Amino acid sequence: MTITPILRSASLVEEVCHRLSEEIRAELDGGDGWLPPERLLAERFGVSRPVVREATKRLELQGLVEIQHGIGTRVVDKLHKPLNGSLALLIPDEDERLRQLNETRMAIEPESARLAAEHATAAQLRELRRIHQQLIEAPDNVRAIELDMAFHRALAEAGGNQIFRLILDSLADLGLASRQRTIGRVGKQTAIEHHGAVLAAIERRDGEAAARAMRHHIQCAGEDMRLTRPVRSGQR
Repeated sequence: MTITPILRSASLVEEVCHRLSEEIRAELDGGDGWLPPERLLAERFGVSRPVVREATKRLELQGLVEIQHGIGTRVVDKLHKPLNGSLALLIPDEDERLRQLNETRMAIEPESARLAAEHATAAQLRELRRIHQQLIEAPDNVRAIELDMAFHRALAEAGGNQIFRLILDSLADLGLASRQRTIGRVGKQTAIEHHGAVLAAIERRDGEAAARAMRHHIQCAGEDMRLTRPVRSGQR
């Protein structure tokens, strides 16, 4: 019988599938992309091409990729796009969507910061510091917004609650809209100061201080949103 090789092959497929799915989910930011060629993936993981082929088929069944024969394997963000589209239908008024976004963030992100203070690894702390330093050095508002959002994603990842991370990623379109509206008024300096306070508390492993700093950050973001709300016809 050949049970042992089959089991070994199955375990390799599962391992490659798991590692690829983790990489895909870590990189999803509302856009699509492509996996490296099958040959390169096989070399990276030290497995045969049939193992990689089977792993990508499993990822396709999970909705994470689309295999386009003769072209390649495309990563698809099916986790987040349906919610982003549904929110516009559910709440047509953008101002109301952004107000409710702030309420949602207030319910989730202070706790996410507290968890990050308790659970962040040394590597995750380095990543938060790296992103924060890049925000300080950001040459323009477009890059500053990208790094602002990256900091919040990395913080959710450091907290270890994948449901928090999924919810925040699913609200990325709204988060982008809110930052695009306010950054012209407040610039990046407010985010630098607030993120710095959150990061300092996380580095001290002070969960309560991290939660307070994040709560203050989101409260200020809500006030900035209110002050930058477009004046509509008939409003004073």
